[in-house]
Amino acid sequence: MHHFEYRNDTLFCEAVSVAAIAETVGTPFYLYSQATLERHFTQFDRAFDGIDHLVCYSAKANTNQAILTLFNRMGSGLDIVSGGELYRGLRAGFAPEKIVYSGVGKRIDEIDAALARGILMFNIESQQELELINARAGQLNTTAPVAIRVNPDVDPKTHPYISTGLKQNKFGIDIRTARDAYRAAQALDHVDVVGIDCHIGSQITDTQPFADALQSLKALVTALKDDGIVIKYIDMGGGLGITYQDEAPPALNTYAATISATLKKMPVKLILEPGRVIVGNAGVLVTRVLFIKPGPVKNFVIVDAGMNDLMRPTLYHAYHHVQPIIRKTAGKDEAFVADVVGPICESGDFLAQDRKMPPFEPGDLMALMSAGAYGFTMASNYCSRLKPAEVMVHGERFEVVSRRQDYETLVQNERVPAWMDA
Repeated sequence: MHHFEYRNDTLFCEAVSVAAIAETVGTPFYLYSQATLERHFTQFDRAFDGIDHLVCYSAKANTNQAILTLFNRMGSGLDIVSGGELYRGLRAGFAPEKIVYSGVGKRIDEIDAALARGILMFNIESQQELELINARAGQLNTTAPVAIRVNPDVDPKTHPYISTGLKQNKFGIDIRTARDAYRAAQALDHVDVVGIDCHIGSQITDTQPFADALQSLKALVTALKDDGIVIKYIDMGGGLGITYQDEAPPALNTYAATISATLKKMPVKLILEPGRVIVGNAGVLVTRVLFIKPGPVKNFVIVDAGMNDLMRPTLYHAYHHVQPIIRKTAGKDEAFVADVVGPICESGDFLAQDRKMPPFEPGDLMALMSAGAYGFTMASNYCSRLKPAEVMVHGERFEVVSRRQDYETLVQNERVPAWMDA
């Protein structure tokens, strides 16, 4: 459910006309509904009532400070995968003891910063990473709380680029050797083994892979107890899907009930890392039509947003529903099939392909729906295009929460080497 709906044929975000926002801030821009963000987070958290748990929002889905600050104030923890996300999270007010650090390639400076802040735990992805974190903790005269990310070889039945729990994926330690990894961790002087972590993928629309993965983790927890290793936290990651087109993901209560029934009364704290399911349908990308270009094989609607603004269609062939900001009654029977493409000099620069859509004209506004997750966070300056603005709506109010980049900031970190000035 989201708070984007038509009123008298004009698309509104909560109580604000999207067309009015576009006239104020220009296009393209990302638009977020605070009411949707709040609703989705609250429903997710409440689905696990009765279970000792901590929801750690997955920052990589959308790291805007307004969104992070909102979730922090709602009681969320944070799942991070970089030093930059640690910085953003701390700046947004997250308590370090509610931050979990995941990711396969942590640098020394990032490890040191997290150790200095006293985060909840590191999710360890390899034996060498474990040894490095132990060494850095010793150097800093502290102890690193760790969980080992276990790869359970469970097929999440999702796009191969966002599948992370199969044995051919780069993530985690194979579950068949994980017990040895835990024994090695337990023997180290500067780590404290506190948890077990598992994340099998993203945009998952079936609860069974979660149940299968959790069963494997429970068996490992039992085996570790025999080794004198007591697990306090089971981190099940995130990955629950949303509806982009015709997907039918399970209801949050069904998802929570599956995990609860599998976990049963095991005396651990459950950590969950939702991202897309919280922010995905809470945001849209608004763009303006530049040209209509008929062709002998394909028709094209050329807009002012491109693959640099929304990478998902190019990267994953992902679907985002196309909606006009203002629905036209005249000519509504003149729908045509076309690709929505941007200004980038790449044939892969498309936002939608082979879509039946209303008769757009130059100047019309268009919304790419369900763009709140992995939209702006993947945006780039390819072709020296400026990153778009981000806007948040709250009731009848809206505010720019990230200004559109300008040409001065585009080059502000670049320097001409001294020898060229000689």
